[in-house]
Amino acid sequence: MAAPLSYLGVGLDRPRVGVFEFTSCEGCQLQLVNNEATLLDFLNLIELVNFREAMSERSDDYDIALVEGSISRADEVARLKEIRTNARLLVALGSCACFGGVNQLKNRFGDLDWVKKKVYGDFPIASQEVRPLADFVAVDLMIYGCPPKKEEIEKVVTNLVVGKKVAMPKYPVCMECKANENICLFTLGEPCLGPITRAGCDAWCPNHRRGCWGCRGPAEAANVRELEAIMARHGFSREAMLDRLECFGGFSSQVAALRGQPRRPRKARSSKRS
Repeated sequence: MAAPLSYLGVGLDRPRVGVFEFTSCEGCQLQLVNNEATLLDFLNLIELVNFREAMSERSDDYDIALVEGSISRADEVARLKEIRTNARLLVALGSCACFGGVNQLKNRFGDLDWVKKKVYGDFPIASQEVRPLADFVAVDLMIYGCPPKKEEIEKVVTNLVVGKKVAMPKYPVCMECKANENICLFTLGEPCLGPITRAGCDAWCPNHRRGCWGCRGPAEAANVRELEAIMARHGFSREAMLDRLECFGGFSSQVAALRGQPRRPRKARSSKRS
């Protein structure tokens, strides 16, 4: 049995945590068990009661729900609402849960029947427009990325347990990239969304000479028009920029504005239990 937890001499309760997935690759969940160096300490901090990828036991009695994946079927909507009802806190885990992720790329075709025909042929399958969790229930916290960095997941969960404020960076990836003394990828001939994407990943992709694709969504006061000028100055087309902006869904409103399309309104949520 795990020893009682304390922080600065104050006793702590181990929250009961459930981990769930919807339409996704399940890579975000794998990050939870992928940090072997601190895994035992992390598991001692919480009580896992529902996690299909890591345990056979199941319980609907949990305080925190970590939810991966976007919503693409009617039955997923019902299941998500049930999870929301059970959870004190619901955390959207990863780009699919936060923005729709790569799954939402099918929405831009504008003809769901055509998409299903191309992918599945005549095989009948239930599928609808892909949408993020917040379109259906109130989300208390978002952990961005595709996948999120495992260190960030542990930090966020630890802060929740000890009662510390969870604060996500408001500045762009470029600041982390410069702090890591990387050569700007535009100089190397690679397009990059680092100037407008929310930081917090420690410039994960640029560190490996790969341009940012915006999986963490927009930084505060992201200047998309200035990015367009930067792209043009380095010889990249507007369409190349839009392709990147559309990839994970986090810049959907900015893309709609650039393409001159009306933004789809979202329902307001009056209660987190909705």
